[in-house]
Amino acid sequence: MGAGHAHKLYRHAHSPVHALPPHCKLAAVFCFVLVVVSTPREAMWAFGLYAALLAAAAAVARVPAGFLLKRLVVEVPFVAFALLMPFVVPGEQTSVLGVSVSVPGLWGAWNVLAKATLGVAASVLLASTTELRAVLLGLQRLKLPPLLVQIASFMIRYGDVVTDEMRRMSIARRSRGFEARGVRQWRVLAASAGALFIRSYERGERVHLAMVSRGYTGTMPVIDEVTATRAQWAYAAALPVLALAVCLLGWNL
Repeated sequence: MGAGHAHKLYRHAHSPVHALPPHCKLAAVFCFVLVVVSTPREAMWAFGLYAALLAAAAAVARVPAGFLLKRLVVEVPFVAFALLMPFVVPGEQTSVLGVSVSVPGLWGAWNVLAKATLGVAASVLLASTTELRAVLLGLQRLKLPPLLVQIASFMIRYGDVVTDEMRRMSIARRSRGFEARGVRQWRVLAASAGALFIRSYERGERVHLAMVSRGYTGTMPVIDEVTATRAQWAYAAALPVLALAVCLLGWNL
């Protein structure tokens, strides 16, 4: 995957967060999410402080709030699930705006919404400041199994290839007057899906043969050795350490 390969979530900027080594940011976000999940749901003020910490990190990274909020749409399935909990979870009932809802369900909905939103926001912030290639290098540096890193690398690379192939097939169908209006068109769509699978499989075989002919033996060479200084680790640790302090207060207050 070339160095210029970027994804839609990435926002190019020159900031201290962008400059951090990717494995430092991955470890910081992972620890931050663990702390958020470990926080008691009753400590509602703690989640507000977590949001403030993420907002401060976004400001340092020069990532606009609107940019982050738009990309939180991925959380919609969690929101839909949480909104159903007050109506399906059994337990003590209370009235909210004239509607009878479950008290345990309300707490459960709050727990899911607060923790999922903070986790997604932290992940979006990570993606906004780290290129995909750097993320893979960071995972490799954190000693993730090499096979998993290679699978992720190929998935990211060939996801774009397959998507582009789907677009060309869609253009070809439309140029021949095809429009998917009902069940009768499903046969054509199924045939297109089969053709796409065959083309992708054959392309994968050709790429694998090309890699083997160039000396591939099951491991990818490490071209860029990513290292981090103590100062960079300390800078990255600021977010999870502050979050841990909030979490401890949440359990003790």
